[in-house]
Amino acid sequence: MADSASIPAVGQTTPYVEIDRADWAALAPATPHPLLETEIVQLRGLGEPLDMTEVGEVYLPLSRLLNLYAGARQHLHRQTADFLGERAERTPFVVGVAGSVAVGKSTIARLLRELLARWDDTPRVELVTTDGFLLPNRELNRRGIMDRKGFPESYDRRALLRFVSAVKSGAEEVRAPFYSHLSYDIVPNAQIVVRQPDILIVEGLNVLQPPSPAHRLAVSDLFDFTIYVDARTTDIAHWYEERFLKLQRGAFANPSSYFHRYSSLTEEEARRTARTIWESINEPNLLQNVLPTRSRATLVLQKGANHAVSRVLLRKL
Repeated sequence: MADSASIPAVGQTTPYVEIDRADWAALAPATPHPLLETEIVQLRGLGEPLDMTEVGEVYLPLSRLLNLYAGARQHLHRQTADFLGERAERTPFVVGVAGSVAVGKSTIARLLRELLARWDDTPRVELVTTDGFLLPNRELNRRGIMDRKGFPESYDRRALLRFVSAVKSGAEEVRAPFYSHLSYDIVPNAQIVVRQPDILIVEGLNVLQPPSPAHRLAVSDLFDFTIYVDARTTDIAHWYEERFLKLQRGAFANPSSYFHRYSSLTEEEARRTARTIWESINEPNLLQNVLPTRSRATLVLQKGANHAVSRVLLRKL
């Protein structure tokens, strides 16, 4: 189970400060709530009970902390440039968000984009998911790894590294491929354009992976702050199954959907299919590749069975 992985239990020596929900919420009591309930509804994913209370108690303090880190990094950058006698060019603060399929990391990344953009000194916040750097389905099929989509080897890691390097270096305009969840593939000739943001959020399953033996640098080496969204494996499996059912009754009904073949399944058949996909693809990827990177994160959000964050672990400075 995911619960037994590498973060030490409470009471053991740990590189993290462990903060329960109530204490975490009290860290930024005067921070104004910038989002409306309707905006939160639009941001949350399927089956995720994100509400004003969760945003106020968990994500407003997190956005304030990220704002402090971004400001401190810019201050250090200016001081270093002065020391070297160079011109201090503003460069983006890069945040990585990692975690399992169905754990809610995409919702958290979208929410942080909106919250961070409300701070006066970081109005330009861009979000890019690593889905755009998946190899096209044709290439995955050619390599015989279509059933390992989402595993580290299914990504064009060099392209992702080049993209984040260019953004972080201050390039005026950087382009990323566009991924369609409807067609479950990269869309030819479609791109996402990033233009010198104050903050870049990079969200994906394996963004905290260390360099592979064949490479000296990983995209995680370019992050200024990293977040891992954590939960019990059994809870994530349940969330995945419930999300699959909602998609089966919704998006999968579109004839253009890659998963349209599942739209006519009975509920029992859909649950069985979801469990098979989870157990054969998503759970092995979580246990083999995603979860082992949890201890590399700057901050860990630990969720309970109700999808709400119950505890925050922040790496000690």
